[in-house]
Amino acid sequence: MKDGQGESKERTPSGLDLLEAERARQHRDALASFEGAAAPAARVAESLRRTGRLLLIGMGGSHFVARAVEPAYRARGIDATAMVASELLAAPFPDLPRTAILTSQSGGSGEVLQYLDRPAGREERFAITLEASSALAQRIPALTGAGGTERAFAATRSLMICLSLHAAVIAALGEDRAPALELLRRPLERPVDAALTALARKSAFIVSGRGSLAGLAEAGALCLMELGRLPVMALEGGQFRHGPLEILTPSLGVILLRGRGEETKLNQRLVTTCREAGATPVVFDLSGEPALEGCVTIAFPALEGFAAAFALMPSLQRLMIDLAGRHVPRVGEPLRTSKVTGIE
Repeated sequence: MKDGQGESKERTPSGLDLLEAERARQHRDALASFEGAAAPAARVAESLRRTGRLLLIGMGGSHFVARAVEPAYRARGIDATAMVASELLAAPFPDLPRTAILTSQSGGSGEVLQYLDRPAGREERFAITLEASSALAQRIPALTGAGGTERAFAATRSLMICLSLHAAVIAALGEDRAPALELLRRPLERPVDAALTALARKSAFIVSGRGSLAGLAEAGALCLMELGRLPVMALEGGQFRHGPLEILTPSLGVILLRGRGEETKLNQRLVTTCREAGATPVVFDLSGEPALEGCVTIAFPALEGFAAAFALMPSLQRLMIDLAGRHVPRVGEPLRTSKVTGIE
């Protein structure tokens, strides 16, 4: 593009341009992050073997990644708990031997740095970040993601990278990550057109999953809230059934994440209840079982754990971005929020 005097000018990328650019490189950067994290991941694993306890600390999307990986650490015999940094500042845990992973993709989240200012005591601290020069990475040993800081407003690539860095720690604890990594080498993305049609006219949303899928549901809900400026509630599957079913109306969009096995199962009764209330659910189905009746199904192979997360996230991102585009004119350009939230 040229101005009136004939000089070339590059168009400033829109918020949507930035989102699509981050998504386009997220699998490559996530794989590079995993492959480059062997040494720091081994240090975290050694600490975890010694303490047996893990505290996962973050804010926003970083916290929801922590929620998604809690089950993987627990399956390895680690007493893992994910907490938001602001809650720990108000009500800290007793000083006990434990490992802590503080996550901030920018390395500059206000509450995370405030937590870091407090004495560690017997807590062995590590970081996950995308920015090697950040205050967080400079102060404690860090697993650093590839490709630098995420530029787009809503978290997409940063979530995939943080998941891959946790996968590196789990691999250092002795678990085979090869099936999950194959989904970074050969990304899987399903069409979401039918889901978009079913949800496009809804004015509020519920996103729900169980087990490791609960954290991914929360990340998806945050993305739609941030991009679409819509009311979106994320609820663990059991919690959705205990009272909030009263919120069901034809104007509510319901997005359900169906996993493989007992911990992430979704039964027909919940779908039927939604239908009877006039809300047709969209189901991201990684169960490998026959599709549930009365819903819009986005089908995946039977997957669990990190493999399920790597398979699901691109399509969930696509749906949330496209839904947001039906409600706001300039997706990804915030009115009230900065990318990095400082100290209150």
